[in-house]
Amino acid sequence: MQEAAASPAEIGRHYDERSPIGEEFRGGQLHMWYWYDRDDDAPLPEAVHRITRKVAGTLGLRPGEHVLDAGCGPGETALFLARRYGVRVTGVTVSDAELETARGRAGAAGPNAVVDFRYGDYMELPFPDGSFDAVLALESLQNAPDLGRALGELHRVLRPGGRMAFSDFSLESAAEPERVERFMTTLRLPLLPTLPQWLAYARSAGFEVEEYTQCGPRVFGMKDKYLRAAMERREEVAGKFGEGDVAEFSRLHRGFFTPRKDQIGYVIACVRKSG
Repeated sequence: MQEAAASPAEIGRHYDERSPIGEEFRGGQLHMWYWYDRDDDAPLPEAVHRITRKVAGTLGLRPGEHVLDAGCGPGETALFLARRYGVRVTGVTVSDAELETARGRAGAAGPNAVVDFRYGDYMELPFPDGSFDAVLALESLQNAPDLGRALGELHRVLRPGGRMAFSDFSLESAAEPERVERFMTTLRLPLLPTLPQWLAYARSAGFEVEEYTQCGPRVFGMKDKYLRAAMERREEVAGKFGEGDVAEFSRLHRGFFTPRKDQIGYVIACVRKSG
């Protein structure tokens, strides 16, 4: 099953529509959540930040390294990396709304926040070969019109021995394909690889696979907990953005929740450029 690939401009508009309200619910970040079980009472922003820490932690970042945040969203993740690890971060996004928000966050963080946000397509990056020590791609590769090309470009801008960590959705069950198709259409996904296929794509781009995990049951499998957490804040968020905008945000995301919990996985992997 495969959707027609969207252009970078179309993906940018997709996130322009969704990012402002999405990040309001998720504490300045847009990616998925991680709850340990049904009794885990972590607030939604903390559950989202667990994914940030879990994926970034595989990189083994060292102070002074230069990190590319490929698909940086509204900027909170890049600022966290700079604060937590003492690294320099360059973030790229094809969303004008995200770029404006990220730059505003960087300005509010003050001169000690060593971050730089740019409009940029990770399939055609404006950086020389070997510019970065590490790459972080949180749920951004899945939107690539050409996944092989995107991975090849990220491989190019890494120095020899550099690392890349990514997280993305995966296909766990092809049963009831119409449910998965609605999910893919909602997220503008041209592909939904399985875990072995994700690793094969990385290897084909020249990476060595060092670590990977499938944590779908604690991520997409907890979609009901997300819905409850979002509903608890719906009135508050509607007061800020307007009831009509929140209703439209909900409409745009209906297809996301269509698959069964066992159909959609969540892959985290860390790979390395040989050197």
